[in-house]
Amino acid sequence: MAASTSLGKERGMGTLPGQLYRKCGVRPPGYPGRMLLYEDFGTERHRESSLVRHALGSTHDEALVAGLAGGIGFMYFVFEYTGRPPQLTIVAQAHPDPWIRSALDRLRVPYDVAHSARPHWGRVHAALDAGRPVFCTVDRSGLPWHGPGDEMAGADPYTVVLAGYEGDTLYVEDEARTPYRIPEEEFGAAWSGHRKGRHEMIVPTGPATGDPDVAGALAATAARLTGPVLGNRFDVNFGFSGMEKLAAHLRDTRTRTGWQRRFAAPEAFLAGTRRLYACLEREWTAPGATRPLYADFLDLVGRPAAAALFRESAGHWSRLAELARTAGPDPDAGARRTLFDEFATLVEHSLDLERRAVALL
Repeated sequence: MAASTSLGKERGMGTLPGQLYRKCGVRPPGYPGRMLLYEDFGTERHRESSLVRHALGSTHDEALVAGLAGGIGFMYFVFEYTGRPPQLTIVAQAHPDPWIRSALDRLRVPYDVAHSARPHWGRVHAALDAGRPVFCTVDRSGLPWHGPGDEMAGADPYTVVLAGYEGDTLYVEDEARTPYRIPEEEFGAAWSGHRKGRHEMIVPTGPATGDPDVAGALAATAARLTGPVLGNRFDVNFGFSGMEKLAAHLRDTRTRTGWQRRFAAPEAFLAGTRRLYACLEREWTAPGATRPLYADFLDLVGRPAAAALFRESAGHWSRLAELARTAGPDPDAGARRTLFDEFATLVEHSLDLERRAVALL
């Protein structure tokens, strides 16, 4: 694709940003006394995409990184546990492929992946000393700036970047405009807390070896939305099938899986609506169910018609999120029915628009 050629240009003479700082024997500007590998921090619209962008020297547009990683998707589940309100989960970004690896693969950036039974600090220091940021998958609740969270939080992979160190203190990028300082021992506990990750380290090892794989990214997004995704019975919860299932559950007034019964209790209703807002605007997504960011990517790679449809769809997702956020804590059955019908209509509008958009990718 012609658009991808200009997108592949690299700054920094083909060198990772941290390697430039090390070669010059200076510390990054604005951070006197701190051995950081780069100077741009903080989430723009999408956390993981910003991590990749900054770790690679802020060379690429955030929308490009997000789109190459897969951009958008849809997963819908409601989990029920004894003594707790139903737990709604919607993932609106590309899922379940690992975001960081997908982004690096399609940016054509080489990287090493390592796992270990315990934190391997020698390996971490060697990478940072070589000017290479380290992506680590941790238990978010073990990071002090997040505070204690749900007891199941450690099961969710949460990626941060080690952007430097000084003695036994690490500098961690995770959303904020400045890196967090944390002792190695404390970070190690959070790293170990995500047991499935096995202390995963992803370390970019050099500049891009070619132009971004735009065609592969577009094909992956289309396949993820049209399915199958997993190749098993849970595929009905993914992509357009997942949107259809959500709309059906919202309109269902008879069965226990319908929202009218499942979220009837005040505690369940409040938990469900607040969670719905968070899933579409804040958690595992960029605002607007990631659709505006993906539309920007499509503009970058020459798909303006599809971009316009996804932007229109984003308006429906954000309207749905706002209705959920502002819903009263204890509506009666009639008010719940009206609200859930409005939710369903918005989902159906988005589904129609996105089916048309995918046909244009």
